Amino acid sequence: MAIVLRNQKQLTQLREAGKLVAETFTMLRPYVRPGVEALELDRLAEEFVRSRGAVPAYKGYRGFPSTLCISPNNVICHGFPRDYRLNEGDIVGIDMGVVLDGWYGDACVTLPVGAISAAAQRLLDVAEEGMWCGIRAARGGKQLGDIGAAIQQYVEANGFSVVREWTGHGVGQRLHEEPTVLHYGKPGSGLRLRPGMVFTVEPMINAGGYATILDQVDGWTVRTADGSLSAQFEHTIAVTDGEPEILTLPA
Repeated sequence: MAIVLRNQKQLTQLREAGKLVAETFTMLRPYVRPGVEALELDRLAEEFVRSRGAVPAYKGYRGFPSTLCISPNNVICHGFPRDYRLNEGDIVGIDMGVVLDGWYGDACVTLPVGAISAAAQRLLDVAEEGMWCGIRAARGGKQLGDIGAAIQQYVEANGFSVVREWTGHGVGQRLHEEPTVLHYGKPGSGLRLRPGMVFTVEPMINAGGYATILDQVDGWTVRTADGSLSAQFEHTIAVTDGEPEILTLPA
């Protein structure tokens, strides 16, 4: 699939989809507290998205059953919102996408549940800043490898690891488009970035090693192989001649 450079009209549509994702996270945050069921978060998100004239992007995608991916503690990504209740001290990744007027928005946050340990908070801080390191490197004229290298260098310097198997991706009228965006790599390598490219930067950061395990029962849930905590942050961005535009920010 060829990489499409988006025009201003298309970017406006992508902004609207991304803004709805951000607004959904804003709505959900007060409900991320001890005792709340993951299924309740999923219900609230779906109702909110549909009330805005959009549809959940993940629900039904390749058989995925839910609006949200909810990934607590050692779950890296793609966790199902089962009848799991959030516990004090958990960290929980919430990943979601919407389709609004045929255009996709996609983002992820990892949130604390009540009071969390200092080690868990440091993981959240490094994971989020790692994402921003990658985003700041996503400028017209630079290369995809610069994004991954910026993330990897920062994260590993802080004693954490970057998951290899799961990547960022282009976003447009499909949830997953070209290019594939690695969150590790070498500076000055890979595809050259051009204004109008739209893709996600979504590193998954582990407190231990970067090895992963895929749940063989549900076929979706990805966990850390060593049982360590994992955190993920994600934005959808548009490359410009200067600083990238973040498409998944609230208005």
